[in-house]
Amino acid sequence: MKLIRCYTIGSVCLFLSLSPSVFGQGQPGGRGPGGQNSGGGGQGTTAQDPGVRASNSGLGQPLSTLTPEQVQFFNDGLARFVQIDSVSAGAPNEPGSGLGPGYNSNSCRSCHSQPVTGGSSPSQNQYPFVGPNPQILAGADYGASNSMPFFITADGPVREARFPFMMNANGSVSQVADGGVHDVFTIAGRQDAEGCTMPQPNFEQMQQLNNVIFRIPTPVFGAGLIESIPDSTILSNMSANSQIKQWLGISGHPNYSGNDGSITRFGWKAQNKSLEIFAGEAYNVEMGVTNELFPNERGNPPAACLYNYTPEDSTNFNLSGPQMLSDLVEFANFMRFLAPPAQSSQGIPGNPSQRSIQNGQAAFLKAHCDMCHTPSMQTGTSAFTPGLSNQTAQLFSDLLVHHMGSGLADNVSQGSAAGDEFRTAPLWGVGQRIFFLHDGRATPSNGGLLRAIQNHASNGSEANRVIGLFNQLSNQDQQDLLNYLRSL
Repeated sequence: MKLIRCYTIGSVCLFLSLSPSVFGQGQPGGRGPGGQNSGGGGQGTTAQDPGVRASNSGLGQPLSTLTPEQVQFFNDGLARFVQIDSVSAGAPNEPGSGLGPGYNSNSCRSCHSQPVTGGSSPSQNQYPFVGPNPQILAGADYGASNSMPFFITADGPVREARFPFMMNANGSVSQVADGGVHDVFTIAGRQDAEGCTMPQPNFEQMQQLNNVIFRIPTPVFGAGLIESIPDSTILSNMSANSQIKQWLGISGHPNYSGNDGSITRFGWKAQNKSLEIFAGEAYNVEMGVTNELFPNERGNPPAACLYNYTPEDSTNFNLSGPQMLSDLVEFANFMRFLAPPAQSSQGIPGNPSQRSIQNGQAAFLKAHCDMCHTPSMQTGTSAFTPGLSNQTAQLFSDLLVHHMGSGLADNVSQGSAAGDEFRTAPLWGVGQRIFFLHDGRATPSNGGLLRAIQNHASNGSEANRVIGLFNQLSNQDQQDLLNYLRSL
């Protein structure tokens, strides 16, 4: 027996005839949901991730609608985004200050550098050869005595570590939620941190206790457009195609601000409301720099490791123009005015044809990947620039959080996002990313994009039936779909 469903795209009703076997749980191991080989999918597929697209298509440029004054603010924000911070002002070639006591790296760019500033983790083995994982240098900068933990390697990705649960006094793992970031490095041993002996966390012990998870940086291209999408648009999109979403088992929901009840949208669990909050939290958590939104040192560090007045980043009342603003406000301006990625088939390894790209887009829709990775949403009116007002943001995300099952669960809850829920990752710019999924487990050495797709399926995942449909695609359709993703 076959089931017929009408899938509405605009005013067109597309009838699909599907076997009931697609309703089972898609398995990442490669066999169809019903246990039978699924027509070229899974382990038997010949499809491969073609690899990182070797053309930046103008990435890293500001929105074209900016005024000359706004370009000044963008460039000032970019300059601060790339600067290296020291503990206190005065370290050679490190104009910023406030680093530590704990930190994951010493500049924004070090986490967002591939393929250009504003992106994600680089790799010394992949285009565009930005260099080794910047954390390798940051951990030893200015004489710091850090040892490199097992999850930080030269070929990336950049990672932060979280402990899902608190520890008991006897050294066992409790059932009390932790979930916070435990910084990889400390400033102990640095020439500008005399007297600080704060140790690094014992990550090896936490690994043995199965109490450590990882996150990698998210790109910030087009972030101003995402910030400008009204809550009503997100909710309307959530309600669209409700029957087919119910049929597929998709039931995503927004994460919400505990303060004003509005929809949050930045971060792996959509836990941050705005670009300023996103920047302020990262400045404090990833670099240890207190600021006007997060003015207190975190983690109760020893007094011997505190060297500055707080907040360490604040409004510069004695200056004017862009220089008057705090770092976090200028970080937000840089991200807000950063143009989104543009689709391009140039530079995809293997040089797939335009027909392949077009067929891959059709396969993307056929497998219903678009039910979560919404191709586009409209922004509202923005007071910043016409380039953010009433624009079509081709982000390929619904900005909702979804249950991804036991295979991807990290047991960290943030806001209304549960331990196995994650925001639908925007796919614009995916053609030039190296590492995938929240912890970077999908890499060029183990399948890249193909592994990321297959890892969407596990016990309890809302993506199981979609992955079952992907596994039923022919080998060529799967390859075309991967080629299409590398064009985004």
